[in-house]
Amino acid sequence: MKKRDLILIAVFLIIAGASYGIVQLTSHSGNQVVVTVDKQKVIQEPLAKDQELEVPLTNGENIIIIKNGKVAMKKADCPDQICVRHKAISKSGETIVCLPHKVVVEIQSTGDSDVDIMTQ
Repeated sequence: MKKRDLILIAVFLIIAGASYGIVQLTSHSGNQVVVTVDKQKVIQEPLAKDQELEVPLTNGENIIIIKNGKVAMKKADCPDQICVRHKAISKSGETIVCLPHKVVVEIQSTGDSDVDIMTQ
């Protein structure tokens, strides 16, 4: 490796670190969890209240837990268990998805947001 290669790698690492820092500083904690099943809203609860909720499904079981302002999928009877292994979420825009049951758990803020538009 030459000196210029090392300088280029260092510049990329600095840019990546600065980008990560900006994202972490500008992300806001949400104050409610919204659960949708097949694009239909079935649960909307505040993050301030610790509770365990069963997602109403016709063909399976999903249980979410709200604790200390964070949401996690506690139990699911889907085969892959990816949603259960997902880390707890707390920031606005973060999601946990259970594809076999078409369940989306999303953190939202009810207050003003810095985001002008969101595409889907």
